[in-house]
Amino acid sequence: MSKVKHNDVRMMQARVDKYISQFEEGYFSPLSMIARFSEEVGELAREVNHYYGEKPKKDSEEENTIENELGDLFFVMLTFANSLNIDLAQAFDQSMTKIETRDKNRWTKIETERER
Repeated sequence: MSKVKHNDVRMMQARVDKYISQFEEGYFSPLSMIARFSEEVGELAREVNHYYGEKPKKDSEEENTIENELGDLFFVMLTFANSLNIDLAQAFDQSMTKIETRDKNRWTKIETERER
């Protein structure tokens, strides 16, 4: 699998920055950002529970999707990164390199045709 396209992620961060920069309030503080992030994780968990768990959605609840909640969470993550001047493409590459090294033998690999 190829590496993440840095320009795509950077364009997303720039789009978020353009949106946030039009408001006097600007970016929230790091503590407010982590609170927003936690709220969005909770909303995602609620949707996952409605679709895959034992808690059906009430008739009075608005229609929503896991996709919408993941999008909201991603927006908050981009906003949080921007507020701290973090390049998410670079952060992602660092994390993937760490995971690919640390966990390369952690799980059972699928055999390919060549290995059989």
